[in-house]
Amino acid sequence: MHLPRELQRRFHEVIRQHVDDPGQYSGMIRPTNDPKFGDYQCNAAMPLAKKVGGTNPRELAAQMVDALSVSDLCETPEVAGPGFINLKIRDSWILDRVAQMTQDDRCGVAVADQPRKVIIDFSSPNVAKPMHVGHIRSTVIGDALARVLNFLGHHTITDNHLGDWGTQFGIIIFGYKNFGDPDTVAKNPVPELAKLYRLVNQISEYQKACNQLPAAKQSVHDAESLIEELTGKIESAGDDAKAVKSLKKNLSAAKKRLQSARDSVAAMNAKMDAVQTDEDLLKISQQYPDIAQRCLSETAKLHEGDQENLDLWTKFLPYCRDEIDRIYDRLDVQFDHTLGESFYHDRLPGVVDQLSRDGIATESEGAICVFLDQFDAPMIIRKKDGAFLYATTDLATLQYRREEFAPDEILYVVDTRQSEHFDKLFAVARRMGMEDVRLVHVNFGTVLGADGRPLKTRSGTLIGLESLLDDAVARAQAVVCDPERLQRMDPPMTADEQQSVAETVGIGAIKFADLSHHRTSDYQFNLDKMVALDGNTATYIQYSYARTQSILRRAEMDEEAVVALASKTELVFSQPQERALALRLLQFEEALVSVYEDYAPNQLTDYLFETARAYAVFNDTCPVLKAETDQMRATRLVLVVLCGRLLRKGLELLGIGVADRM
Repeated sequence: MHLPRELQRRFHEVIRQHVDDPGQYSGMIRPTNDPKFGDYQCNAAMPLAKKVGGTNPRELAAQMVDALSVSDLCETPEVAGPGFINLKIRDSWILDRVAQMTQDDRCGVAVADQPRKVIIDFSSPNVAKPMHVGHIRSTVIGDALARVLNFLGHHTITDNHLGDWGTQFGIIIFGYKNFGDPDTVAKNPVPELAKLYRLVNQISEYQKACNQLPAAKQSVHDAESLIEELTGKIESAGDDAKAVKSLKKNLSAAKKRLQSARDSVAAMNAKMDAVQTDEDLLKISQQYPDIAQRCLSETAKLHEGDQENLDLWTKFLPYCRDEIDRIYDRLDVQFDHTLGESFYHDRLPGVVDQLSRDGIATESEGAICVFLDQFDAPMIIRKKDGAFLYATTDLATLQYRREEFAPDEILYVVDTRQSEHFDKLFAVARRMGMEDVRLVHVNFGTVLGADGRPLKTRSGTLIGLESLLDDAVARAQAVVCDPERLQRMDPPMTADEQQSVAETVGIGAIKFADLSHHRTSDYQFNLDKMVALDGNTATYIQYSYARTQSILRRAEMDEEAVVALASKTELVFSQPQERALALRLLQFEEALVSVYEDYAPNQLTDYLFETARAYAVFNDTCPVLKAETDQMRATRLVLVVLCGRLLRKGLELLGIGVADRM
């Protein structure tokens, strides 16, 4: 039921009579902005007339309409303006498809004719430290893409490329050896290991701040001096508009640098104050003045096969994995594979050898590098001290995935800051002969706080993901389970049901808010807006779903009963709001295909919001249980069932649940 594709196919046959490349023109079909112009509009006549010459766009549009075969699908097309072709879908066609949808659990969505095998690499936290707000975007975007692509019929393989072999384990090993109590850790490993990590990391960050603070203060001073200088130049520039404009642009950039430098100084001071006001922490810092280097040494020993460190790593890894798995369970996120960095460690020397042997990598100042014409800096795959890098692991991972899974496509759901890394990775992959695999960096922006800067705690650290989820659930409970609302519930909502609804709404609110922005955009985290019962929120759509279930309860019918009723009733539109909702329901597949085309789940969130709005208008203007005739009642019940089914399925594809009562 992808209407634009079907219309494109019909226009393709007409346009090929005029040009040899009809595809670029037949694809120019969009939904209309105003229903009075129909449902879809073809805008191909204008550029096509320019291409072929000899006729004006309106005349060409009329010729196209005469040759177009859409009578089974549309009313007679109309030419408007300079050559727009307006198309209105026949009511009978819509009603036939609605009737078919009642018998289809897939909500009218076809399975891909040519399914692709797609690996989706997402989330990928460092397992030795708690997940934080920075992990939410990769996790929910990757999960939504996997669900949508799988539903469309593609073979998806999800992989959580865990950071289970890096410096974070050196931190834990150092902390355990120097500050850990074996019996205490054995009794309660997860919180104790997290406590050791935080302790060592706090001291390391303190020492780093002490070393960097003078330079940071100098940056503030330099920025202030530059602002003063530029302000003076603007004042003396007089009426030279061009110079003033350029100076103001530089001044704006300098003010941003100043704010960034001040933020850095404030974060450093906060880290320093936390240690300097704690005698125990300060004593540890004085005892281990090079704590970061000691942690790196423990990491190096692990990578070199030191038995003690390997034993500790083997012992601690399952506990760390259990901790993040608990968060994934709460988020309802699963993976087909969790092949972390450690899985590829033995393959790294072979990758370097192969690249060197094939002439792709060369030695430079003792390091092994791949030089790429389009980049100033090379991709280093082995440092001069023999250590491997993330790039080496990523190449080994790519090599393994190609050999093991033979994918058509690999999606890396990683933030925008890593764009250059992936540009280099893909360039090297092509030189290694991997042109047969489509490699895509599905990049995304940052979660911002109320101040418009990355969401962090007062001390400058990223906010923990679990505390964020707890806050969302608590806020959701206050909104959807307030006393006044609960009083109207019949039967009353139990405490367990309230908690279940709050968890569903709260977790869904965070996921939907993230997914509703185009992935490349930054967005501001605002829990009050996220759990609101109106606006483009999961809560609004979940509430719309609950309203469909309320109608069925009052009608004393379930979905199966309505489906049976539809099979023996001729459906009919009696109000435009019914038709508008029905047409919106038929556009579900369009939204899902758009998600894949742009790797953008916001195409689905936008669609669900617009569908929920169409349902609200329908619900307000078209009485269901008090419909004037049995035929009207049956038609409206069908629309209620299909809308509920589609909202439930759409939210499910975003990894979000529903509640029958809210």
